[in-house]
Amino acid sequence: MRKDYSLPAAQVPVHQPATVSAAERALLKDEIRDRLAALDAVLVAHYYVDGDIQDLAQETGGCVADSLEMARFGRDHPASTLVVAGVRFMGETAKILSPDKRVLMPTLSAECSLDIGCPPDEFEAFTQAHPERTVVVYANTSVRVKALADWVVTSSVGLRIIESLAARGEPILWAPDKHLGAYIQRATGADMLLWSGACVVHEEFKFQALKDLMAVYPDAAVLAHPESPAAVLDIADRVGSTSQIIQASRELPHDTFIVATDRGIFHQLRKHSPDKRFIEAPTAGDGATCRSCAHCPWMAMNELRTLAESLQREDSEVLVAPALGAKAMAPLKRMLDFPPP
Repeated sequence: MRKDYSLPAAQVPVHQPATVSAAERALLKDEIRDRLAALDAVLVAHYYVDGDIQDLAQETGGCVADSLEMARFGRDHPASTLVVAGVRFMGETAKILSPDKRVLMPTLSAECSLDIGCPPDEFEAFTQAHPERTVVVYANTSVRVKALADWVVTSSVGLRIIESLAARGEPILWAPDKHLGAYIQRATGADMLLWSGACVVHEEFKFQALKDLMAVYPDAAVLAHPESPAAVLDIADRVGSTSQIIQASRELPHDTFIVATDRGIFHQLRKHSPDKRFIEAPTAGDGATCRSCAHCPWMAMNELRTLAESLQREDSEVLVAPALGAKAMAPLKRMLDFPPP
């Protein structure tokens, strides 16, 4: 049996967001706007970070997006500095795609359980043991792991890319998320050998507790991210990436949605559909440890105060060795060049 790389509760930090008054929030926002302008910088934020930071990104000409669109936006924007509010692999991806730009993050301590759960040396040994397989890695990995891959994918394009590779008869080595990998494997019938990692947020959604909640809200639609366990995905009305979940909430006729992904997405869900109701899918139930309680503790480290401070310091820059970045660029470029649906 292969090693399980899911993180135990003891390895997941507890982050308590700072309390910020309305007056301080306004001052911090003004300070950040001024610093972005002074640095010729654009703010790129993930759907899971603090709502104030999401709003600032949009108000200052940046973007709020999933990891694929964050990468594209940063690459194509003329700003000389990118400020990436998210987790470390997102900052690294921005630097890989824009090696001549300066990339800053509110904190370099914002990790990802999938990234941590795919140690590069062990993953390299895994790939060497299966040289006949095409190596496809999820974007939630380090630059070293990406450099070992043939393809990098995100949850928004992973299924279509694997489907294309399977149609050519290519056996796949997939890492690191076992739930997303299994979902794609079931959907495509591809020959996939799966690494055994998991997201601490999505792995906690509970099938029976979700069924019980659906009984309380029988008219609600269930929206789920494919990093969730198979039993949860099987009863969802729509399975998709963060951007696809937002799109589904706008397209479906339901007034109420139960959402199985990080609660940070609720900020955009409510902005797009203010008259609809959004309910967190449960993380409680048998065997629950509540390592995340539906919100990534590393994403929560992206706060107004830390963002403002990072724009004043020299130690918030993401650095990637040029040779390593060039190797990681090749599989990323294959994803970005893959034709849209």
